[in-house]
Amino acid sequence: MQHMDAEIERLSGITRERALRIDEVNLYERLGEAAFAKLSTEFYRRVFNDELSWFRNIFKSSTIEEATQNQMEFFIQRLGGPPRYSERKGHPALIARHMKFNMSLKAAERWVEHMRAALAATGEIDADSAERMLDFFTHTAYFLHLGCTSRQGPRPVQSS
Repeated sequence: MQHMDAEIERLSGITRERALRIDEVNLYERLGEAAFAKLSTEFYRRVFNDELSWFRNIFKSSTIEEATQNQMEFFIQRLGGPPRYSERKGHPALIARHMKFNMSLKAAERWVEHMRAALAATGEIDADSAERMLDFFTHTAYFLHLGCTSRQGPRPVQSS
């Protein structure tokens, strides 16, 4: 795990300790459910309209509504709210749930770009909360990249 943490830090610039500042405050209580709904809606609006077809294709097995609900419920649960995601879908098991997707380094970087833009567009999220969330989400994106690609082997990334 130490090797993986070091590699995530090298790729993302975020230490595990910095990412876990997310747990110092209950962001669900601070922000409320509507902020998470808006964030996930903003994020997936960007993802499903991405100009890069290889990135859009990562999400082609889901509808925008399903993807938004899954992400929103996971974020709410992980950030201090009720466990709706687990009640509906079982344990999050992030690596296992993401194995079917293209989790390339390029995909992780693109995911983070969209999340940064979605956070900026969600005015209900204050600067401190947005920073904590972006650090955690960035760290998690690279965790998923490394966790999935180490189990499935590298996948080619197509351009455009």
